[in-house]
Amino acid sequence: MKEEIRTKYANLSQLAMWAWLLPALLLVLAVRLHGLSQASLADFDSVRNWQIVQEVAAGNLHDWFHHRSPGFYLFFAPLAALHPDFHWFLYLNALLSVVAVGWLTHFISIEAALRPFEAVLLALLLGTSTFLTFSGRDFALSSLSLVLYVGLLRSYFLRLQQPSRRQLLRAVTWVAVGLTVNYKFLLALPIIGLFELLRADKLLLQRGMLWRVLGILAAPYVVLSLIGWMSGLPWWRWLAMYYDIVFPTQPNAAGRTGHMHFDVLYYPRFLLDFESPLSWLGVGLFPVVFWREVRATWQRPSLALYVAVWAYCWLAGMSLLLKAPRGLLFAYGLFAILGFLVLRRLGRGQSVVVAVLTIGAIGWNFTRIRAEVYAYTPTNYPAVATWLHAHGAHRMVSTVGLSLAPYLAPTDSIRAITTERVLPTFRRRGYRYVLLDGYWRVTNIRQFDSLRRQPPVAAWSEPMLVAPLNFLEHSEYTALSYTETLQLQRLAQRDTTQLLLYKLQE
Repeated sequence: MKEEIRTKYANLSQLAMWAWLLPALLLVLAVRLHGLSQASLADFDSVRNWQIVQEVAAGNLHDWFHHRSPGFYLFFAPLAALHPDFHWFLYLNALLSVVAVGWLTHFISIEAALRPFEAVLLALLLGTSTFLTFSGRDFALSSLSLVLYVGLLRSYFLRLQQPSRRQLLRAVTWVAVGLTVNYKFLLALPIIGLFELLRADKLLLQRGMLWRVLGILAAPYVVLSLIGWMSGLPWWRWLAMYYDIVFPTQPNAAGRTGHMHFDVLYYPRFLLDFESPLSWLGVGLFPVVFWREVRATWQRPSLALYVAVWAYCWLAGMSLLLKAPRGLLFAYGLFAILGFLVLRRLGRGQSVVVAVLTIGAIGWNFTRIRAEVYAYTPTNYPAVATWLHAHGAHRMVSTVGLSLAPYLAPTDSIRAITTERVLPTFRRRGYRYVLLDGYWRVTNIRQFDSLRRQPPVAAWSEPMLVAPLNFLEHSEYTALSYTETLQLQRLAQRDTTQLLLYKLQE
């Protein structure tokens, strides 16, 4: 009887917490949606995702395993079947990012016994992260990945607190589903392995348990690969996509080779330049402020220690690989949580002080969002498309980027190129115009010098093609350091126009 009463009370507490969080999450959603109707699909991957989702909705699975993310395309295919304007994909992606913020905040608030006003402040702090706001406004894998990741965090914490076969298998299921969307869920497995070693209850080694775990992880690969095979794809296509991760082959168009790049200062500098001061506080002071928890037994970690292990493992692991802000996608929220918990402990008994400092950090986030996200949102790709249609151009070439594609008619065609040497071939095929898209600067593909020396027939500015966050997001592609990437961005910023249209010479 007492257990039933306790369960009902816990359920009511959780519902009450959602009631407090909802207004804060609506504000976060407004932040994510502001000006989004004026945005383009600013990077190559977003455009390709948009195109592939439409293909999957039409039953064409040829590119289903692109980016090793068949689950992502399946999730958005029903929306694509309705043939909406591409902005609806951005809106849904933004909504998913807010769902992740809300679910993570709710989990932390309940487990840390936060008061309602503290939960609201935490939701706003997480929801106004500069990078999470930026990445929540594209059409990439981040938002759906974050929802699945929060499910993993919550489920695995319950496994550590209440050891049972069911909880462990539920956590592994989140990893398995996450792998259908984002292959970086593979990196969660070593972290889980670390926790299993520290927990030392040998639950994973119980009779038949390891095989069940492996079966759950393998199930999506078997089922989705079978569907692909029935659609005419090689059965090994999805697994083959992982080959390049382990054995990188040829350099990409920017000259990058391999996937390793030890640059221990990249992410700390990014946090200092773009993220909340509370994130710096959390990363730097947690081991000192929570020293007792760090020294205590790790078999059943506290919530703060649990969050810290995940956060520091992501930071350490990603410091070994090629860098881009999205490398710490699963850590930004954790850094902010650590900062909030540190501030809460340092200001014990001083709720007003904690609230004021947190509100100050949220305000700082808003200023960064205005300067680094909103300022670069408006696009001129529609103007380029209007000009081309007015001049009867239905087939065009673009340098590296495909962001013009969503604004073209379904019967039009656009081809992305990485070198100007192929332009005569396209001219012979009937292509009349080439767009010198400034995306070539973002990706550092310097193969268009002759074209740039010619006079354009029209030109437009494109703010996103000089945005620092956009350049940094491509440093994984270019293999440039943090400093080199921002030097490249400053060089691009000298151009008054980023979209230059040329007529192909006879």
